[in-house]
Amino acid sequence: MGPVPEPLTAPPDATSDHRVELLERGPFLLARCSCGWAAPARRSRPLARNEARTHAAGA
Repeated sequence: MGPVPEPLTAPPDATSDHRVELLERGPFLLARCSCGWAAPARRSRPLARNEARTHAAGA
């Protein structure tokens, strides 16, 4: 069974088509966006979530 995307709740923005998802890969969590942005894999889940929220809010 593959990694299960973890949905990220970002503030709604009608002009944004950024959809960020968090993916578990072994001990790492990866954040990636529909715009092509991707954060480095993190062992720290809170850090990965924060990076994803920051991207979604500022995109």
